[in-house]
Amino acid sequence: MRLVIKYGGTSISNAKDIQSVAKYINLQSNKHQILVVCSAISGTTDDLIEISESIKKENKSKAEQLVSTITNRHKQLAKQTIKKPDVRKKLLTKLDSDFVELLALIDGMVLLGEVTPRSMDYLISFGERLSIQLVSSALNDSGKKSIPLTGKEIGIVTDSNFGESKPLMDTTRLRVSKTVETLFSKKTIPVVGGFAGADQYGHVTTFGRGGSDYSATTIGSCIKANEIWLMSDVDGLMTADPKIVKNAKLLKEVSYIEAIEMAQFGAKQIHPRTFEPLLMKKIPMKIRNSFNVKNEGTLITASSSAKNTVKCVSNIQNNGLIDIQGGSMVGTPGTAAKIFATLAKTGINVMMISQNPSESSITIVVKNTDLDRAVSILEMELLGKIIKKLDVTTGVAIIALIGSGMRGTIGVASKVFGAIEKNKVNVSMITQGSSELNLAFVVKNSDTNVAVRALHNAFELDKIN
Repeated sequence: MRLVIKYGGTSISNAKDIQSVAKYINLQSNKHQILVVCSAISGTTDDLIEISESIKKENKSKAEQLVSTITNRHKQLAKQTIKKPDVRKKLLTKLDSDFVELLALIDGMVLLGEVTPRSMDYLISFGERLSIQLVSSALNDSGKKSIPLTGKEIGIVTDSNFGESKPLMDTTRLRVSKTVETLFSKKTIPVVGGFAGADQYGHVTTFGRGGSDYSATTIGSCIKANEIWLMSDVDGLMTADPKIVKNAKLLKEVSYIEAIEMAQFGAKQIHPRTFEPLLMKKIPMKIRNSFNVKNEGTLITASSSAKNTVKCVSNIQNNGLIDIQGGSMVGTPGTAAKIFATLAKTGINVMMISQNPSESSITIVVKNTDLDRAVSILEMELLGKIIKKLDVTTGVAIIALIGSGMRGTIGVASKVFGAIEKNKVNVSMITQGSSELNLAFVVKNSDTNVAVRALHNAFELDKIN
C-alpha cells in the first residue's frame, strides 16, 4: 500500500516516543511505501506564538529567552534520540543553521517593530521545520533512508492568504507527485512538515491551527495514497467524551460527512478542511493512537456501512447565548445579513443559529471568549435601529447528536427530549439542519454531563459496532 502517516505533536514529544515512531515506520516501510507528515513538537507552536506577542510588546529579551527554550528542547531531544555519532552530528549542524535563521528573523521583526501576517507564518512554520529534522534523523539512525522536507520543499503551492491559506491543487498535485515519485524510486522515506506551504512567490504560508491534518490529506490526494492515518494520543473517534461517559465506545467506522460533523463539534481537533482533498478521490482515512498501534482506530470512508441511528453525542462547553429581539425585524429583508455582517467584521464565529417563525427574534451561540465583543459591537451598531433588546446567557453548552441514520428516522427528537426531560434538564435552544445529520441543542454548562450520559444510554451507544 501507499500510506501517508501523520503524527501529532504529542506523539513525538520525547526521545522515547520519537524512537518508537521511527521503529514503527521502519517496520511499515518493509511492506508499504510510506510518507510521514509531522506536526511541531508539543508546546513549540505556542512558544513561537508567544515570541510574536513579545515582539509586539517590544520585549526582545522575552523573545530571545523563548528561542533559547526552543533551541535547548530540540538539541536535548537530538542528543537523547540519535545513537549514531555521524547522524547526530549532521542533525545538530542542521538544527544550528535553523536556529541562526530563526534569530535573524526575530531581529528583523524587532527592527521593524511589527508582526505582519506574512512574517508570522514564516515564524510559526519553524515548529514543523525542527520536528521533521528529528524524526527523519531517527529513521536514518534506525537504518532507513529518509529526508526531511518542508511543505514548500515538497511542492505545496498555496494562495497568499497568510494564516489561513489554501493549496492551489493543480500546481500542488504536479509538484508533490513528481517530488515523491523520485524519492519513492530511491527507497527514501520523506518526512514532511505539516501545517505550511508557500505561495507562488515562495513566501511561507500556513493553513491555521490543526493544519497538519490538512497537509496530510492534501499530499495523500496528490500521490494517490491508498490510506491516510492520523496518529495522535487518542484511539479514534468515540461515541462520547470518555471523561464524561465511562462506557463510551470507540467507533470502528464512520462516513466523511459524519466525521466532519464530529470535528465541528469537538470530537477531535481536525482542521475543518481536512476532508476536502479526500472527497473527490474517496481515500479512506484512519484516526489511530500512536501509543496503542495494536488498535486499528476509526476508519473514515466515503459512506459508512454501519447504520446506527445516532453514532455519537458530542458537547462543546463554555459558550454564550445571545437572544436578539426587535419588532422591526419582522418581515424586513436583510436583518439577519446585517447582524452576521456586523459580527463577521469583528472576526466573531457564530457556532449556532436559531430564528423563530414570527421573525421577532434571532438566537445565536458564540464562544464565551467572544461574548463581550459580540454584545458590544451589536449594541454599538444595531441597538435602537433594528434591534430593540439583547438577552445574554453565559456558561452554556452545545450538545450535538450526530449520525446519518437519523435521516428520515421517525421519533429521534421525541426520544432525545424524553431522555432530557426525565433528567430534569432545561433546553434553551434547538437546531436541526435539513440534512438531519445532526440535532443540536443548548443547556447550562452544569447540565452537560447529565445530558450526555442520558442520551448515550437512551440510544444504547455502548452497544455500537
